[in-house]
Amino acid sequence: MDKDRIAGSAKEIKGSIKETIGEATGDAELEARGRADKAEGKIQNAVGRVKDAIRNALRM
Repeated sequence: MDKDRIAGSAKEIKGSIKETIGEATGDAELEARGRADKAEGKIQNAVGRVKDAIRNALRM
């Protein structure tokens, strides 16, 4: 598993937590940062999946 997948998943979780706390407290800025972190994490996770796929294809 690529390190980008791990880091991306962690960012997604962190973003979800920020977004939830922002919603609960009415902090729109925190909520927006949480959504941004989630999006960044999804992209990083996707990059990791592509790297894994390339690595696996080259092994065959």
